Amino acid sequence: MHSAIQMSDHPVRSGFIQSGFIQSGQAKLWYETAGRGTPMIFLHAGVADSRQWNHEFAVFQGDYQVIRYDLRGFGQSEPVDEAFSHLNDLRVVLKALEIEAPAIFMGCSMGGSLALDFALEHPECVAALVMSGSGPNGLKLDVPRPKLFDAIKAADERGDIEQVAELETQLWFDGEGRHPDTIDPDQRAIAFDMNRLALAHEAKGLGRREPDVIIPATDRIDQLRGPLLVVVGAHDIPFIHGAADFLLRKCRHAKHVGVVDTAHLANMDRPEGFEGAVRNFLRSAGL
Repeated sequence: MHSAIQMSDHPVRSGFIQSGFIQSGQAKLWYETAGRGTPMIFLHAGVADSRQWNHEFAVFQGDYQVIRYDLRGFGQSEPVDEAFSHLNDLRVVLKALEIEAPAIFMGCSMGGSLALDFALEHPECVAALVMSGSGPNGLKLDVPRPKLFDAIKAADERGDIEQVAELETQLWFDGEGRHPDTIDPDQRAIAFDMNRLALAHEAKGLGRREPDVIIPATDRIDQLRGPLLVVVGAHDIPFIHGAADFLLRKCRHAKHVGVVDTAHLANMDRPEGFEGAVRNFLRSAGL
């Protein structure tokens, strides 16, 4: 697929941040990269955009070449009227940025599933994989259904984007059973805004997402050989905890860490604990 890159540079303390848009088909995907060393690719959740990684992008650029982008239909990457796959868009981004060395892939939720699909398709390109609040595509589990799902569905049927965004922020950022005083209001505001923007893009009804792979990851998870870190927030939904258990059973070499007092977006909620776990994992993998 045709790709082109438009970029701009601006200085930061550790060097320069390069940002701009990468053409993938008819879409323009916003990206940002900084630092040097082993590439580290951040893939955001389906209720977020690349702002999810604000803290990690700043912290890890001192040791790695950090790269984040807005997936098609999220953040500054506007949806367009064509068929697409997120996996193909990821390949286009990596090619445009000339990422050839094996990279560290860090994905949350949908982003983690995408990273896993990429790792199974291109194992030679992946040095290590971090999946936070995530599971393999194709996974089905018999677990309790969160009560908020019905309210979210009703608000969505009414076309009330603001209410959907608020309820989903309660589900994914606040988490069940947490006291409001323990939640960072500034990070919550970013989470709400990212989700609201994703919902607004979705409401445009543009684009048709095609399957990223023919064989789902659940059917070939035993083929994953590289280092894998599975991160789960203590207040995330039952499905995510079940997905983490599945990954740990199927990937005997996987390492697991739970982040206390956080929900689905653990890296935003408790960045120090999340990043400490990631650094320990990468150090053990020689990265």
